[in-house]
Amino acid sequence: MTGSREKVLARVRAALSDVPRGEVGEDGAVPRGYRRAHGQGPALDLLVDRLEDYRALVRRVPASGVGEAVAEALRRRGAVRVAAPADAPQEWFASCPAEVVRDAPLGGGPPLGVAELDAVDGVVTGCSVAVAETGTIVLDTGEHQGRRALTLVPDYHLCVVRARQVVDSVPEAVARLSPSLPQTWISGPSATSDIELQRVEGVHGPRTLEVLIAE
Repeated sequence: MTGSREKVLARVRAALSDVPRGEVGEDGAVPRGYRRAHGQGPALDLLVDRLEDYRALVRRVPASGVGEAVAEALRRRGAVRVAAPADAPQEWFASCPAEVVRDAPLGGGPPLGVAELDAVDGVVTGCSVAVAETGTIVLDTGEHQGRRALTLVPDYHLCVVRARQVVDSVPEAVARLSPSLPQTWISGPSATSDIELQRVEGVHGPRTLEVLIAE
């Protein structure tokens, strides 16, 4: 194994031998001068376009109207009982037509079990950051997001994205995230396809993703 390793490393060094000085440091470090601006128009418009291309349901709402938008989305969905993180803002559910079950309530109750999460009609959360260029929403178990299972088990995920959480590119998103926290990167509803390219949704997460962008 050692001989094979040395052969591979030698080939790598040989391949880098003609790279101009400055592009690769003495320690082999490569500069990370990533492009950060996508140059494809306003970030919110691009995010909406990408999300819709991924078959997500998207609505832009005023920041003061998130509660009404959540209520309308759940009413349209026909949701009777939904889960939410313990710290999700109460104003999101002020006029909610469904029963809201808090996961691991702040009062010290136990988290919802898998069977309980599977039985609810959906989950309502916030997010950590959203990437316009790729139409990706990132959750890191932080504020208003809850634990990973909360958004992976229910079949419907209603996510509130604040305009200030939208960035142009992936490098910008990574700069905002902590590598010590578990992350879930969501680009549309969960989907996969078999060898015949038959698309199947809901295999690895929610079958339906609905996004409310609060401006």
